[in-house]
Amino acid sequence: MITSYKRFWKNIFNVSGTASRSDYWWPIIINYVLGIIAVIIISHVTGYSFDSIRNLKDLAVDSTVRTVGLIVWIATFTVKIRRLHDSDHVGWWILIDLVPLIGTIWFFILMVFPSKANRWDKR
Repeated sequence: MITSYKRFWKNIFNVSGTASRSDYWWPIIINYVLGIIAVIIISHVTGYSFDSIRNLKDLAVDSTVRTVGLIVWIATFTVKIRRLHDSDHVGWWILIDLVPLIGTIWFFILMVFPSKANRWDKR
């Protein structure tokens, strides 16, 4: 679990490698849990939802949240592409997620496919 999360951040800009199922799913689960905890803490500390900006402190919190969110989004995007490579699919399959409902379901299925020998694997 920890090893997968370390690899997630180490390969933040790598789209040419592969990511096993555990290298994909552990970071996704950990990031969702950390995101929920962060929202609860920010809401509790400020006393209201973190998406409403009332003063400069709120602006700083909002800017920090957006910056961290962008960094996590980039890392998640690249790990999705590496996961597709590991199941011997091209990274362009990530676009299937743009199709409402059916695309999301199909993308989930692609993420649970087992690893296959492929052209991106440098093991």
